[in-house]
Amino acid sequence: MRDIVLESSGDRRLVTDQRVTHITQRVMGYVAMFAVVLIIGIPVAWVLSGALKTNREIFSTTPQLLPANPTFENFGKAWRAAPFDRFYLNSFITTLLGAGAEVIMAVTTAYALVFVRFPKRDWVFILLLLALMVPEEVVIVPNYLTIAGWRMVNTYPGIVLPGASIAFGTFLLRQYFRTIPPDLIDAAKVDGAGHLRTLLSVVVPVAAPAVATTALLSITAKWNEYLWPLLITTTEDMRTLPVGISRLLDQEGNTEWGVVMAATLFVIVPVMLIFLYAQRFVVDGIASGAVKG
Repeated sequence: MRDIVLESSGDRRLVTDQRVTHITQRVMGYVAMFAVVLIIGIPVAWVLSGALKTNREIFSTTPQLLPANPTFENFGKAWRAAPFDRFYLNSFITTLLGAGAEVIMAVTTAYALVFVRFPKRDWVFILLLLALMVPEEVVIVPNYLTIAGWRMVNTYPGIVLPGASIAFGTFLLRQYFRTIPPDLIDAAKVDGAGHLRTLLSVVVPVAAPAVATTALLSITAKWNEYLWPLLITTTEDMRTLPVGISRLLDQEGNTEWGVVMAATLFVIVPVMLIFLYAQRFVVDGIASGAVKG
């Protein structure tokens, strides 16, 4: 009888310890998330606040996060200070073309690496992994010389082509495609489907979260790209939004930072809205793609 009581007491202690551990882990998780939100959110909040302030208030000796007298004049000044309608058009065109080309290349390459048998397939994948380790700045000069040799400087193809295929998208989709049951591919073959039909009718619908993730990450990268569009464009009517914002900076130090922050919001808001709408695809795609290595 005593042994039964001791055993019951030990079970209760074990359950209590597990509950305390679970609560502690949840609290630590919330604290970590709160810290991440602060690190990411404070700069964004400061940009939004600065866009509603005058230059005098921004340079006040006692800066405040909330503007004392909010003003929306900075947005109008920013829009009139540079041809932002043209910048938006250029950014939309280069982002859609660049992200579309990158997704198509990633989907087809990942399919070949998983479902098509050819010699040295694993070596090709290793080369892709090596490409992930090469910094973008290393290939700037070769890319520029190539595009200049093709006479594509200051053109949409010149902006898009060097980033039309990125190794990360292929890597992410390959990892996801490997989680697809082989029976689905075999069933498609039995029905007489070729590689293209299998890709479009079976693989892409099943891997929709990973494809959406790749598209979102690509759209964000293309939309925010600064260095390459700055180098490859020579006229203002071909500038993209990130490059166009630099036009508002005064070389003599008389920059109206409220106007610059308002223009910065022109770049931030579209991508932020897209991510808020499709963030679940990013989480699902990355988590599922990491199941198999």
